[in-house]
Amino acid sequence: MVAACSDPGTGADEKKGGPALSLAKSQTAPTPEDFGDVFIDGSIGDASNLIPFLSGDSASSAVTGLVFSGLLKVDKDQNLIPDLARSWDISDDQRTITFHLRDDVKWHDGQPWTAADLVFQFEMMIHPDVPSAYKETFLQIEKADAPDDYTFVVTFKKPFAPALARLSGMGGLPRHLLKNTKPVDLIKSELARKPVGNGAWKFVDWQAQTKIIVESNPDHYDGRPMIARSITRIIPDLATQFLELKSGGIDMMGLQPVQYLKQTNSRAFNEKYTKYKYLANGYTYLGYNLRRPMFKDKRVRQAMTYAIDKNEIIEGVLLGLGKPATSPVKYGTWAYKDDVKRYGYNPGKAKALLAEVGWRDTDGDGVLDKDGKPFEFEIITNQGNTLRSKTAEIIQQRLRKVGIVVKLRIIEWSAFINNFINKRDFDAVILGWSLGLDPDGYIIWHSSKTGEHEFNFVSYSNKEVDELLEKARRTFDRDKRKKYYYRFQDILAEEQPYTFLYVAEALPVVSSRIRGIEPGAAGISYNFNKWWAPKASHMRTIAP
Repeated sequence: MVAACSDPGTGADEKKGGPALSLAKSQTAPTPEDFGDVFIDGSIGDASNLIPFLSGDSASSAVTGLVFSGLLKVDKDQNLIPDLARSWDISDDQRTITFHLRDDVKWHDGQPWTAADLVFQFEMMIHPDVPSAYKETFLQIEKADAPDDYTFVVTFKKPFAPALARLSGMGGLPRHLLKNTKPVDLIKSELARKPVGNGAWKFVDWQAQTKIIVESNPDHYDGRPMIARSITRIIPDLATQFLELKSGGIDMMGLQPVQYLKQTNSRAFNEKYTKYKYLANGYTYLGYNLRRPMFKDKRVRQAMTYAIDKNEIIEGVLLGLGKPATSPVKYGTWAYKDDVKRYGYNPGKAKALLAEVGWRDTDGDGVLDKDGKPFEFEIITNQGNTLRSKTAEIIQQRLRKVGIVVKLRIIEWSAFINNFINKRDFDAVILGWSLGLDPDGYIIWHSSKTGEHEFNFVSYSNKEVDELLEKARRTFDRDKRKKYYYRFQDILAEEQPYTFLYVAEALPVVSSRIRGIEPGAAGISYNFNKWWAPKASHMRTIAP
């Protein structure tokens, strides 16, 4: 979940009112009179584009997830349930999925939504001129058909175990608006900045690096959201977000550990806001650019992990609100291997491994060198995430103790992605991955996914890993898949293309006037369409 910040409501199209202090706590369901209010969330980074599947960043996905519906969605326990598809059938050979679609869905311009829009999206996504890290899923499909307006049939080339999870977010593209757009121009089309979707929220406005506004769709097939308008403000600094939260300028954000534990315990705060805590569905890592000569030998990467004290980071940065990460699979799930190789903090072991590779302090200056060159490199991370920047500082200090000089650079989100990650122009990076419903890690770890706009931007390549990932996604037998993923995790633990750092606790806080929040394994935002506020507590109204 991306924490979002709010607009204080002083724009030309809104007016701000005072909250009612005495709320009708006994009211458990909304009435028609409760429609209204403006909910304001925030993001540390701006979106890159608003066409589904064309961006891999969370800022873009958070907005497209509101504007566009998918074939399926998740419930609080992360089970896939119907959305645009009322039901679905899977063939005996497990290659074909037939989706039976709703017949009451419209695009936001009033045109009917049909299976032809899904076929159009598929054709766009497989076109070589359309850049997308998600293309790989669509390339697994042999054909996509629409035998009628409300039936969508997908046939995979081979059995594909993650199929439902991967296609769940597919909701089509408005063919009637894009049919004359060349695939190469899709990402530059008007709809990339002014999307026409089919979801519960209609796009209103996008002011770059400022805010993105959506509003309740009165024609939504599952009923209009009771919140009239939702605004995502772009506020790169989390301290500033917190000040906005306390002043009533925003309604929700992800708290920092120190804010959660020490700065939000007053009675006055807890009357206005509700805090939540659960283990995040993702992990933070230090990733090494394996194209850089200094990181090619796995002993160097192992040494780096030995030299980093994960517990120090968890206690010092997360204030204990997290766990050490050991693999790219979610804790506690059927595919997670608990006994992979561990790297406890051991600077002596780190120095010994580095010496094996030839990194020694030959001139006594405290810095390791090899062939006359000192061991120094740069770690980059994105602006606005103080947990990552503080983590980088601790890593810098620990690596200095074993003779490695680390420089740090904090970069604005869009430049970070476009100029450094996509162009592979970095030594090492601190980032995080959110995890999907299926443990399939093909698009991050397979050697074929190292090109520009692909997710394997550290350029990891291992033939056995490639084979394991390919086998795991071709079998529906969970016991067999588990064996493949266990071996996969063992190899990553040995080779350390990432130093898996930590799994943090998610710490969202939401205005207490908001009702309908039902925390579960999926977090809290999965049912945002059903959030509401009693009329007496409305903070803002949309000006006529």
